[in-house]
Amino acid sequence: MKEFFSILFSFNFKKIFYEPTRNALLQFFRYAFVGGWATVADWGVFALFNEVMKIHYLISAPFAFLMGLTVNYLLSKKFVFSANEEKHSGTGEFIAYAVIGIIGLIFTMAIMFALTEWVNLLPMVSKIIATAVVLLWNFLARKVFLYR
Repeated sequence: MKEFFSILFSFNFKKIFYEPTRNALLQFFRYAFVGGWATVADWGVFALFNEVMKIHYLISAPFAFLMGLTVNYLLSKKFVFSANEEKHSGTGEFIAYAVIGIIGLIFTMAIMFALTEWVNLLPMVSKIIATAVVLLWNFLARKVFLYR
């Protein structure tokens, strides 16, 4: 924890965002930052499909997921985790990344359905809550199963 705060308050952006690290707190900080950009892409596509184009929320969500997954993968690979090239090929790594994401999508869809249909929240509000819940799953699963 001391190392994390020392790095964070150094304001050395190269060290905070780019230099390889095994510090789990720094990785989570980077993951949340990268996830912010992926979330903007995800929510943007969801809003476009669901609210502008009037496509049902359970159909809009997977398209939004694909956009968020792609942005998250590309930015996480560059800024969060350093993949072991001997262990993962580019395609194999993305497939493993996507499988974890698809499990997250299933969680997202279940949460959205429950909150929209049973609690009567707006689909976008349900999406925001689901995103917060699934963030932790995605990080831990990718850290443990993909980027040990």
